Amino acid sequence: MSYQISFMRGQNKNKKEFGQVYDDNVDKIYRFIYIKVNSKEIAEDLTSETFLKTWKAFKVNKIDNPKAFCYKTARNLVIDHYRTKKEKALPIEDVQLADTTDIEKQAIVKSDIQYVLKGLSSIRTDYQDLIIWYYLDELTVPEIASLVNRSENATRVMIHRATNSLKKVLEV
Repeated sequence: MSYQISFMRGQNKNKKEFGQVYDDNVDKIYRFIYIKVNSKEIAEDLTSETFLKTWKAFKVNKIDNPKAFCYKTARNLVIDHYRTKKEKALPIEDVQLADTTDIEKQAIVKSDIQYVLKGLSSIRTDYQDLIIWYYLDELTVPEIASLVNRSENATRVMIHRATNSLKKVLEV
């Protein structure tokens, strides 16, 4: 009986911890996936699958860096999605913007975003991920280093190269 009560407390603790991981990361994971697949429905499905896999792993093992685990899972699901679809990543059509009342400002921002996303789709996939994580999701270099299994110095160099690659594409 005491084992069951202890186990139940552990489950409630897991649920609470996972709930916090979900709340802290769901919007960023969705945005990351949406930028990669450019489909609201697919992004929602892959985001749900990301957190389902995270929950299953969370119940079995302690995850040292839940944010990194979520991003790795999301990244792998996007890769699997494109493998099954046999198409290149990052098709650019629509970009959803935050609500703004100034229509002219919204048009300029949308134009700028589309320009950057087209440039982003022209560079290597691993560079795309680095730019999204560092500039959009505002992950720290140590967090990104754990995602790409590199040292912090190597990760800084990769981010610099990714940024330069995007700049070259955008200058043309």
